[in-house]
Amino acid sequence: MGILEQILEQKRKEVSAARLTLPMEELRERAASVSGIRPFPDALNRNGFAVIAEIKKASPSKGLLAEEFDPVVFATEYERGGARALSVLTDRCFFQGDVRFIAAIKKATNLPILRKDFIIDEYQLYESKLIGADAILLIVRALDVDSLDWLAECAKSIGLSVLFETHTKEEIDIANSLHADMIGINNRDLTTFDVSLQRSLELRQFIPPAVLAVSESGIRTHNDVAQLKAAGFDAILVGEGLVTRSDKVSALKELIED
Repeated sequence: MGILEQILEQKRKEVSAARLTLPMEELRERAASVSGIRPFPDALNRNGFAVIAEIKKASPSKGLLAEEFDPVVFATEYERGGARALSVLTDRCFFQGDVRFIAAIKKATNLPILRKDFIIDEYQLYESKLIGADAILLIVRALDVDSLDWLAECAKSIGLSVLFETHTKEEIDIANSLHADMIGINNRDLTTFDVSLQRSLELRQFIPPAVLAVSESGIRTHNDVAQLKAAGFDAILVGEGLVTRSDKVSALKELIED
């Protein structure tokens, strides 16, 4: 069983357990009282090229990424460095994330927040709104088309933006068929965990101009960013390239300043 399948199996168990702890109807009621959602696509559209800075403590491929890990400090440094939005890992089992990170970060910054997790169930959408997320990720490879369509429509109906994550032309075609307004191309192979920017450079042409195009993973240098800008990307999502740096403000500025 590959790592993605392991994660999805674990996620199904977590959702089943969560439904017993907090029933769906009660979750819906609590989520309905949450206001103040920040428009994620608007933040990426404003004033040219954008960086989504990721807060990630660990990963299955690299293990622990940051010994001194304070998600609120990371978030405020990213904001000072010029990030336009934040991506926050909330998966506990594989990435040492926590849903509580989002509420704490939202109090400390003005940036919109993408909940980075493995969304497979409607329950997680209401949970995402309740914890303060402004957007969610849907991994095209992880779901069938009907599930993607249903989850995307449900997310939008409660005010959450949706970033569709893709790895192939066929997955981009699916996202396009579902009228995605944000499509990410992940440069990391989910089977081997190898990373190549070439994936983004080759696949960018299949994302329509009116759709926000985001390149994800493996972006570490100003030259990487220059290539992605030249290819027509609107934004990048950067995790390990920032998390592992001690001076995150300078690291961000090095990436994006001309």
